[in-house]
Amino acid sequence: MRFELELQLLEGNLKSSDLPEAWRERFKEDFGVAPPDDKNGVLQDVHWFNGFIGGQFQGYAIGNILSAQFFQAAVKAHPEINEEIASGKFDTLHHWLKENIYQHGSRYTPSDLIQRATSIGLSIEPYITYLRNKYIYKMRKV
Repeated sequence: MRFELELQLLEGNLKSSDLPEAWRERFKEDFGVAPPDDKNGVLQDVHWFNGFIGGQFQGYAIGNILSAQFFQAAVKAHPEINEEIASGKFDTLHHWLKENIYQHGSRYTPSDLIQRATSIGLSIEPYITYLRNKYIYKMRKV
């Protein structure tokens, strides 16, 4: 949603003065509810009004996709990670990240690093699974 609104701004198809209403309409369309006001809607994201538009949101999206993919690979290698995190322990996950991601720095291209760490290329499936599990769980608790 953010990326598409940002793209509309960059292409000149949306004026910044129309952004709050476009946000409300798109949020309602995508999520079935509208934010009660701009503070809880469009203004919850500082990037809209800090003077820089362009390229921020897709970077976040890729980071979220990668984090889910890396986490899935770490849990596959160490199934105890979820229980450890639940008890406030992050050592196993941190060790996996150091061994598979951090130590390599810029040695590999992003595509090669993802392949090496997860045994598959960049995939949105782990992120979709994460989101489904997160929101289905939350909806069941309500």
